[in-house]
Amino acid sequence: MKTLMSTALIGLALVATTAPIALAEDENNVTSGYTLAGAPLGLHGSDPVALIETGIRLDGSAEFAHVHEGVAYYFNTRANLRTFRRNPDAYIPAYGGFCALGVALGKKLDGDPRFSAVRDGQLYVFVNEEILRNFLNDEAGTLARAETNWTQIEHTAASDL
Repeated sequence: MKTLMSTALIGLALVATTAPIALAEDENNVTSGYTLAGAPLGLHGSDPVALIETGIRLDGSAEFAHVHEGVAYYFNTRANLRTFRRNPDAYIPAYGGFCALGVALGKKLDGDPRFSAVRDGQLYVFVNEEILRNFLNDEAGTLARAETNWTQIEHTAASDL
C-alpha cells in the first residue's frame, strides 16, 4: 500500500511539473525538442524585435536567448535581447506564433516569420506568401475572425483542431 501511494505521488508530481511545458507547446508554435535555454524554440529562431522594429527578418542566435512563458526566443544582438526583456509582451507574435489566417479559420498552422506583417505594433506570421497576400486583401476581417477564434482554440492542441 505504501509503495502504491508513493508511485501515485511521484506520478502526480511528474504531471504537475510537466503540465506547464505541454501547455506552452499547445499555445505556442514552437519547434519540437528543446534549445540549450531549456525550452522549445519560438518564431523559427528569428529575432522578434528586429521583425517588429525594422520589418526585416534576422536569424537570432542561441548566444542571445531568452525564455518567456515556456518559449525560447533568439535575438540577433544583445541590444535586441535587452529590449525584449524590458517588455516581452510587446514583441511576442500574435496567436502564439501560429498563422493568423489559420487561426481565423479555427486552425493552428505553422507561422513562418519569412511571411509576416506588423500592424499596430503587433507581429502576425503566416504559412506562406500566398496566405500573406490573402491576409492583405482582408486584414480587418481576418484579424476579427482570428481574435474570436483564438479565445476558443488557444488552449487546444493543434492536432485536436
